[in-house]
Amino acid sequence: MKIKDIIIVALMSAILLTVQVVAAPLPNIELVSLLVIIYTLVFKWKTLFIIYIFAILEGLIYGFGQWWFTYLYVWTVLFVVVTLLSKIDSVILWACVSGMFGLVFGALCAITYFFIGGPAYAVSWWISGITFDLIHGVANFIVCLVLFKPIYLILTKMTSISFSRK
Repeated sequence: MKIKDIIIVALMSAILLTVQVVAAPLPNIELVSLLVIIYTLVFKWKTLFIIYIFAILEGLIYGFGQWWFTYLYVWTVLFVVVTLLSKIDSVILWACVSGMFGLVFGALCAITYFFIGGPAYAVSWWISGITFDLIHGVANFIVCLVLFKPIYLILTKMTSISFSRK
């Protein structure tokens, strides 16, 4: 990886962490899903580095509880979905992907609870959070619908800038 790539990964990871911490007081209203979608479209596989650096930083800030293990795969699931759909150029599609991701976030997180406490524990944990998943899904859809284009344009312009002097 080139120095330019390392700088971009570090900067994007810092932005991801910053928007998560700033929005943390809001109940399941976040920009992380939107940014992971855009990062995947713009930075491709480098997004995996961004995701895992973000997860490690989250663990350092909030502690490495059982929730933390979910962050190692839930954002990767979003990365894979976006990668599979990356040929489609539609803000509505990305808003729907972001919204659906918010809706299933709790179910994805419940996977670790399945292994820790069994099926009843996982299902009860997921059901207790369905209200938050609904808020998460609607908020993700709206946030993506409104902010996708401007952020995507900024990042694509930023990545087209060359750091070399001629």
